[in-house]
Amino acid sequence: MTSPDTATRPPLTTTIRLRLRQPARRRNIELGMLLLAIAINGVALALVQIGALGRIGGTMLALGAGLGILVLAVHVALRVVAPDADPFVLPIATVLNGIGIAGITRIDIAKELVGWDASGVRQIAWSAIAIIIAFAVLLLIRNHRVLLRYRYVIGLAALILLLLPLVPGLGRPVNGAYVWISVGGLSFQPGEIGKILLAVFFAGYLVTARDSLSLVGRTIVGIRFPRARDLGPILVVWLFAMVVLIGQRDLGTSLLYFGLFLVMLYVATGRPSWIILGMLLFVGGAFAASQLFTYVGNRFTAWLDAFNPEYADDQSYQLVQGIFGLANGGLLGTGLGRGRPDIVPLAESDFIIATLGEELGLIGLFAILCLYLLFISRGFRIGFTGQDDFGRLLGVGVSFVVALQVFIVIGGVTRVIPLTGLTTPFLAAGGSSLVANWIIVALLLRLSDSVRSQPRWVVVPS
Repeated sequence: MTSPDTATRPPLTTTIRLRLRQPARRRNIELGMLLLAIAINGVALALVQIGALGRIGGTMLALGAGLGILVLAVHVALRVVAPDADPFVLPIATVLNGIGIAGITRIDIAKELVGWDASGVRQIAWSAIAIIIAFAVLLLIRNHRVLLRYRYVIGLAALILLLLPLVPGLGRPVNGAYVWISVGGLSFQPGEIGKILLAVFFAGYLVTARDSLSLVGRTIVGIRFPRARDLGPILVVWLFAMVVLIGQRDLGTSLLYFGLFLVMLYVATGRPSWIILGMLLFVGGAFAASQLFTYVGNRFTAWLDAFNPEYADDQSYQLVQGIFGLANGGLLGTGLGRGRPDIVPLAESDFIIATLGEELGLIGLFAILCLYLLFISRGFRIGFTGQDDFGRLLGVGVSFVVALQVFIVIGGVTRVIPLTGLTTPFLAAGGSSLVANWIIVALLLRLSDSVRSQPRWVVVPS
């Protein structure tokens, strides 16, 4: 006699067919969204040229089409190397990258830059390099758990990369911040790769140290704080963040590193007291630095009193011009190619949000923020559904890197927080940032493929 459970259970062959169809269905969804993303990017690039020049230039469209073909090639490869990967991550990164290229091209046209002198051409070249590197990472890391084995080596590599700009003769200041190195005429920002290595190291460290960090000390105002003996890790990372703030003169990078550790510590332990302690430490350290060091104090002065004519010429000029550009865009924007974003200093990099906000308006800027929100939410979903603690922490960590960076940049441009030197992920001009962000894409694709190809075993009582 057949039991009710056996009668309702699908045959084994049917289950296998369903599992085989799922990856193909995901990749088909990804293909459809990729084609839409490539079309959006092509239209944006054409509208920029029509609005600014009155005609369409074939060179940039051809380069953009080549980049689209490269992304489609990665999609085809994903069907083999990561068939269960999330279908939304790659299309979102592609459309953000393309919109950024269109905004950068707009600045090139205003400055009459052509060929390799044009930031847009270099951005397409760096995008191709970044996508190839991301695919290489996807091929090399077939199982993310391998990274856990080398967590201390990765942590040491991150520390070296982050401190390289402070080496005399190697680092060079850009806008007062020591975050760049120059080798053989080529400039690179090692901290962009360092932040990913830090996320890997933090994930590996917290997996092994979570139990001791979760122990409770005293309860103050209903909040359970950790024991004093367990404060060592957060104090070490805080001191490192202060070294970055003071030595490299970069508030944004300092906040990014410390914020990353705080969030991953909270996810690992579930203790909100770590967030409270961390915020108090960072705010206190930043305030002390603003009183002791002129360059830090100037950042706060330009933020709090941006429209004061006394600071308009040097300290707050960029910030004020960016705000005026956003105001000029209004709700619907001036139209692609029809604004004056070139008036804003560094409109193609630090202030790419002001460039796009002026020409796309509040609605267009909101659409870009929705793309970021979707990318970050998919990353968090990949992280929290992971099959192991290290994978969960790593997924949340690299996703939070993008989230915090977007908040810091857009918060600075809109004067919510002091202006920093961080770049907008995928949008801003810069090869270092593009490579780092596409590596994050590769890690999320690998993690999401691991989640679905290695399902959690569940014991069901008979």
